[in-house]
Amino acid sequence: MSTPMSTLMSTQQHYTNLQLEKIGHTALIVIDNPPANTWTADGLQAFRELIHRLNEEHDIYSLVITGKGNKFFSAGADLKLFADGDKAMALSMARRFGEAFEALSQFRGVSIAAINGYAMGGGLECALACDLRIAETQAQLALPEATVGLLPCAGGTQNLAWLVGEAWAKRMILCGERLDAETALRIGLVEEVVATGSALERALALAAQVAKQSPGSVRACKRLIQAARQQPLNTALAQEREAFLHLFDTHDQKEGVAAFLEKRSPIWGNQ
Repeated sequence: MSTPMSTLMSTQQHYTNLQLEKIGHTALIVIDNPPANTWTADGLQAFRELIHRLNEEHDIYSLVITGKGNKFFSAGADLKLFADGDKAMALSMARRFGEAFEALSQFRGVSIAAINGYAMGGGLECALACDLRIAETQAQLALPEATVGLLPCAGGTQNLAWLVGEAWAKRMILCGERLDAETALRIGLVEEVVATGSALERALALAAQVAKQSPGSVRACKRLIQAARQQPLNTALAQEREAFLHLFDTHDQKEGVAAFLEKRSPIWGNQ
């Protein structure tokens, strides 16, 4: 695959049901649990721990997540786990899902979902926890939990309504409506639709754009944007000004201004 980052140094590592590849300043995470890339308890724990590790790696500015193969981004949880009605198992899985995708939502850099096929249930909730979503034309998106007597328990009811509004969230969750990629684009569930096989390339291209931004500025801006979900405007505006001033304590603020005035590209230190 040819991408804007294909010439940069790349390293690969494997985790439970996951593959990690570092390409330049981007961490590429591939959900790898065939045939449908379902999430397991161990996979969710590994994912949460991986996000925490990436937060400590100062040369990682963004992450891209996609599914292994060409059919599934992720089909969510394996329903066989809930077949016997074990509440202890249900509680454990709900906590694992919540902790994993809350960690993803709180990742300090920019997270991008490259949706390369079916994104169902917990698979879509993973994409919803990302900052941006790129879907291929054949992608199908749904939260069908109520169809089998369950509900989205990893942020689906909250993140979906925030992105697409209450009415469309109710159509998808209460009516079990499955969306194609074009409908998802029209209602704001995804930001872009691309040809089959090209979501990852486009997501990596966006990640390359992130690498041109000051990591500290991105981190502060993301925190402020997400705060709009929970805080009144007057509180958020005061925090915005405070965060602006804090950037003047960083090396990257000085480097960014100096590079602009000297007509050169900045060299970020993430400090």
